[in-house]
Parts: sequence; C-alpha cells; structure tokens
Amino acid sequence: MAGLIDHTLLKPEATPEDIVKLCIQARHYGFATVCVNPCYVYLAARELKESPVKVCTVIGFPLGASDSAVKAAEAAAAVRAGASEIDMVMNIGFLKGRLLKEVKEDMEGVVKAARKEKRETVVKVILETGFLSDSEKIEACRIAVAAGANFVKTSTGFGKGGAEVSDVILLRRTVGQEIGVKASGGIRDLSTAIKMIEAGASRLGTSSAVSIIEELNK
Repeated sequence: MAGLIDHTLLKPEATPEDIVKLCIQARHYGFATVCVNPCYVYLAARELKESPVKVCTVIGFPLGASDSAVKAAEAAAAVRAGASEIDMVMNIGFLKGRLLKEVKEDMEGVVKAARKEKRETVVKVILETGFLSDSEKIEACRIAVAAGANFVKTSTGFGKGGAEVSDVILLRRTVGQEIGVKASGGIRDLSTAIKMIEAGASRLGTSSAVSIIEELNK
C-alpha cells in the first residue's frame, strides 16, 4: 500500500520544517513519492538523497490556466531541481471550450520540457474531474495519452470535489492497463484508499498517508 502512495503536502502555509518532516515520514513508511509545491523540490530532493522515495511536484497548480510556455518552463525547472515526477493541471477551460488542439499542445509542452531535462520523468495529467462531464473525462484521457503522459489523475484536491470511485473506473476503462490512474482528493482513510485501488487506481495522492498506513498496520 505505501508504495502506491504519493505522500502529499501542498498547503500554501507549509513551511520548510513541514517538508523535512514529510520526507522523514516518507522514508520511514516507504511511500512512492513526496508531492510538494515547486519551491520545495530542491529541499525534498536534498532530504531524500540516497532514498528510493522520489520527489513529485505540481505544475500549473491548482487552476491549470497558466500560459503553456510558463507551464513548460516550470516543469523543466522542477526537474532540474530534483523532481522525478510531474503532476500538471490540464487547461480545463480549453477542454470545455473545445480547444482540443490547444489542450494537447499544453500537455505536450510539459511532457517534452520535463523529459528534455530527464528522459525518464513521469508526467501525470490532472483532469479535475469535478468540473467535467463523463464525455469530457474520456476526451481528456485520450488527449493525455496522445500527448505522452504516463498517468491521468482525478483531482487537485483544491477544486470541485475529489476522487470518486466511478471516475477511477471510467478513467481506467478509457486508458487501459498501459497508463497509470492516480486517485487524489478526499482520500483520508484506509477504506477509501482500498476502494480506489479496487476501482483501478495504480497511485493514490493523499495528505493522510501516515494515518492510512497506521490504520492498515493495526
């Protein structure tokens, strides 16, 4: 279970001391990554040096509405600072406005910029499913796959709603088994985490990772 979790701290008030604590916990429990805001990538990378725990960060967070060139530059800078995984927020307004070419170019810009710095960089696309119809979720998944993403992800945790079992099922059915599905937003206990995995999630994003694992170990 721990190896499926991105141990997440994206609160705006998070301090450097909070990030160090996050990294200590991640090493102790064996989480897949710590997911931190871009300004803390360098710190997390330093704290996790010589550790199997990777550093994940967010791009265009939380709205997805930054200029595409800015998103690409942010992704490249994050990889240079030590990020191995990038969670980018899709341009939700472009998708809903049917600017599908622009949606794909936005994603591709981040993928290419990140992998130019480090070829094996994992890119996840946050769809923010709470704002989308089922048909839009399917379309967004297909665009993300075409753009070269490794994962599609349900939510930022800062938008309208969080991860829903029905959405994880839909995303998994759409992308097949070759692409990851990350459930994120509102996963606060072991029961919810298990439901997401059973629905097809291959990664979980949660700020409740420690309590979930401790519940599992009782």
